[in-house]
Amino acid sequence: MNEMIRNFCIIAHIDHGKSTLADRFLELTGTVSRRDMKEQLLDSMDLERERGITIKLTPVRMEYQKYILNLIDTPGHVDFNYEVSRSLAAVEGAVLLVDATQGVQAQTIGNLYLALEQNLTIIPVVNKIDMPLANIAKTKEEIIHLIGCKEDEIILASGKTGVGVPEILNAVIKRIPAPSDNTKKPARALIFDSEYNEYKGVVASVGMVDGELKKGDKIRLMTAHTPAEILEIGYYTPKFKPADKLANGEIGYIVTGLKEVRECRVGDTITLLGDNSADTPLPGYKEVKPMVFAGIFPKEGNEYQELRDAIDKLKLNDSALYFEPEHSQALGFGFRCGFLGMLHLDIFQERLRREHNLEIVITVPSVAYKIIKNGGAELIIHGPQEMPDQGHIQEIFEPWMTLDIITPKDFVGNVMGLISDRRGRYINTEYLSAGSDQRAVIHYEIPLASLITDFYDKLKTVTSGYASMNYEYKGYKPTKVVKLDILIAEEPVEELSTLVWDDEAYKTGKRIVELLKGSLPRQQFEIKIQAAIGGKIVAAERLSAYRKDVLAKLYGGDVTRKMKLLEKQKKGKKKMAARGKVDIPTETYLKVLKR
Repeated sequence: MNEMIRNFCIIAHIDHGKSTLADRFLELTGTVSRRDMKEQLLDSMDLERERGITIKLTPVRMEYQKYILNLIDTPGHVDFNYEVSRSLAAVEGAVLLVDATQGVQAQTIGNLYLALEQNLTIIPVVNKIDMPLANIAKTKEEIIHLIGCKEDEIILASGKTGVGVPEILNAVIKRIPAPSDNTKKPARALIFDSEYNEYKGVVASVGMVDGELKKGDKIRLMTAHTPAEILEIGYYTPKFKPADKLANGEIGYIVTGLKEVRECRVGDTITLLGDNSADTPLPGYKEVKPMVFAGIFPKEGNEYQELRDAIDKLKLNDSALYFEPEHSQALGFGFRCGFLGMLHLDIFQERLRREHNLEIVITVPSVAYKIIKNGGAELIIHGPQEMPDQGHIQEIFEPWMTLDIITPKDFVGNVMGLISDRRGRYINTEYLSAGSDQRAVIHYEIPLASLITDFYDKLKTVTSGYASMNYEYKGYKPTKVVKLDILIAEEPVEELSTLVWDDEAYKTGKRIVELLKGSLPRQQFEIKIQAAIGGKIVAAERLSAYRKDVLAKLYGGDVTRKMKLLEKQKKGKKKMAARGKVDIPTETYLKVLKR
């Protein structure tokens, strides 16, 4: 049976036509009837269809020329890199899709390396050959440079018109090996995706690596040590199609009866409970840790409970989301949330708006720093409020990423300038093709903190929109970070403090105090606005007081009367400055806090 199964996925950069090609496969194999066919069929969220990106991967089982073809459509976006790597572990081959109008892009390379690490058979395809701007020869040259294949191995196709699609499916059958036959081994299934379904509870998408699982089997998750029972088992056609069992080499779903996605994480292994249990889980499981943290507050203070319920619901489907309650003087009650990256945060915000009709305020994102205290104790902090006193800190570490940028060679200088401003370290440059319209791949290492605010927008600006980037977590490296406190009328305002690199403290402090000077309302007394590190002031501004004209009622006469009135006013101002409290309006907070 196994030699009639082919498991494969499509890897590509965003927008290179993965989901459209998957639609053609479904049509050609007759998996979905013409009547049910719609564009981007495998993208289930409205948000995916609108943005034209795949966020959650979707598996589908097709039958073609007596073969069973299992396709996994993977997300191309870098924040969901781990999901891609797990889907690749469930298949034996990959269709490498490159857009003929754009050529090889950064995430094409990122996902290709992931596929090569899993020893997958690669089938190179040039897509969108029907487009007027398609440059087929150059795209072929880039692919050959990248994977060292022969020119006649590259298939030319168009997901839109359907040209070349039968050739791709034939190549899948001919070139990709069948899954190995492990029927006799104890059952092991790799979870490559899990989602929460309102009617069925937690549904795990699995690749059966060893043995078989049947409906009604008692199972356990090997890393999470959770026992469960198989309430339903079957295939995706893309809809759920129940079956009696899943045999080794097949891809399908298991309804577990668990209540939370957190108990059923991507990368975990399912085996039978009891004597027939496997001894070791499948390799490659890792707990995905959020890297970017931000405060999330409801725009209307009375919507806290709705926000809490909404985040709870999103958490059911998103095991990488982390959150805990937080209170802010300015913004009221909200949450400190952790995300995989900025796209993850954007999608979270969109889904709150769409699915739960909530408008939120997001504070400036920060990264997770690792702190070694004097006694050797280790601490991970997610925001300036958690930072211990400078005297108790032995060393601070911050997350670094490897960054690959593909850009036309005319913009290489601009890109290098941008990245050196952002503390990046240059590694090397490769060229993808020869000729006048050559493109370069520049490799860098860069702190995550440099990437999370507006890096991508700036990169698009300095390359006129031509560059693409891919980044991957590399590890923690030592850094010098300090807590910058903001004082208004000599009172520290906890909400406005931030973590900054020590050599940029002056620049950041100056920017914040100038912002505050422009947006704080004036008072009857002069206000000092200061930025400080520890006890040392690094930047300051003064907001002058309103002055009442106390001399208006004087008409001529002795100068001492004038001096007396001015002196009295001066004393009054001094008294007010000593006792006065400044109420900071929410708009002012938002100007500093909002990203």
